[in-house]
Amino acid sequence: MRNLSPTSKTFLTIGLSIFTYMMQAQEKNTTLQQDPKFEQILTEKRKLNTTNTNNNSYWIQIYSGKSEEAKKALNDFKTEFSNIDATIVFNTPNYKVLVGNFENRIEGEKNLIDIKKRFGNVFLIKPQGI
Repeated sequence: MRNLSPTSKTFLTIGLSIFTYMMQAQEKNTTLQQDPKFEQILTEKRKLNTTNTNNNSYWIQIYSGKSEEAKKALNDFKTEFSNIDATIVFNTPNYKVLVGNFENRIEGEKNLIDIKKRFGNVFLIKPQGI
């Protein structure tokens, strides 16, 4: 192996120092381009979050399982009970169809009787922040 002279070492060190100082890994300015629909979807999601977090309400769960079947159950429910709110909630690993948003347990139990005739295995719940 060849040894470098002190002068060569000095020039090599200075040269490498200048080279590394001049290198830039990336630009400092970044531009983010966002789809205009994103803000609209985010606003809708915020509205849903505020309406679904009422802890004083009761819901009736009519389905728990796969996504496609949950959508079918929701559509079937909305066809027969158009005057009652309904939504799909994902709780790992299942999609749940919740209907109602009843103010008190008595109101929920009254509706439970009618809904049970059509959907069978349903029950009243009081979710803690859907």
